[in-house]
Amino acid sequence: MLHPSYSDLMKVVNSEVEQGDTPVVNSRYSIVLATAKRARQIIARQMKGDEAAKAITKPLSKAVSELNEGKIKVLPEETAVAEEETVTVTEE
Repeated sequence: MLHPSYSDLMKVVNSEVEQGDTPVVNSRYSIVLATAKRARQIIARQMKGDEAAKAITKPLSKAVSELNEGKIKVLPEETAVAEEETVTVTEE
């Protein structure tokens, strides 16, 4: 079983969407794309020698965790300027 579940992740991502508006994420596929993109960003940081990123053993697990904690903001396609901006990370 996956923890957190897809439905839990979708609720977190869509939590800022007002009722009646179109949700940012409306399928499992969108969640998978967002977490995969973030995992690739983490791997790229590891390859560049970022010491904080090297401590992460499983980039996909970290990406799912960040999404669940609200550290990753998923933007709708029409507001994203470039593919790299589809998933933005707010560093805390």
